[in-house]
Amino acid sequence: MKDVWPAVRAERSALITDLAGLTDQQWETPSLCAGWSVHDVVAHIVASAKTSKLGFAWEFARARFDFDRFTAEGVERERAERPAETLDRLRAVLDRTVSPPAPADSRLVEMIVHGEDIRRPLGLSRAYPQEAVADALRLQIRTSEGFGGGKELVAGLALVADDADFTAGTGPEVRGSLLALLLVASGREVAAVELRGSGVGTLRERLANLAR
Repeated sequence: MKDVWPAVRAERSALITDLAGLTDQQWETPSLCAGWSVHDVVAHIVASAKTSKLGFAWEFARARFDFDRFTAEGVERERAERPAETLDRLRAVLDRTVSPPAPADSRLVEMIVHGEDIRRPLGLSRAYPQEAVADALRLQIRTSEGFGGGKELVAGLALVADDADFTAGTGPEVRGSLLALLLVASGREVAAVELRGSGVGTLRERLANLAR
């Protein structure tokens, strides 16, 4: 996609709509991100949406160049006492078009993958635009795990989407929806049950090792 921001805005807007009807108890539902509630993930999305390249450099240095600490501080900063206030903060960044020092497509990865981190535990679903999911998947499979990608996870495997014209890699086949492929390439083991093919066993083993 030449310009990801309209798609990013659309995903933020869709998430705001889904979150608006949640109870305070639902906001505390454990997300697919280990140790984070739905509320925490939303706070992280807000923090990321506010982070420019210069802002990242400043905040990362303040976190003593510890990425986990940097991320946790962002969540703490943007997680309000009341979920409604955190949701207002998400509304306030709806049109933001700044990004940390990463490819612009990483904003699609964030909104789609974290969207599922939130929606799946709550029993919600969304039909994401296929072009946006495909762009996010292309980025994840060429980005190393150290930078939040899944290059090592899918190395030596052929990824084939059964709901779009998408094939990547060579080797034993892993077949499923674009969304399921994106989620496993982002380390979400829960989506592995939606995949099939001779390479699924290898992928499951790698995902299990990643979780340890």
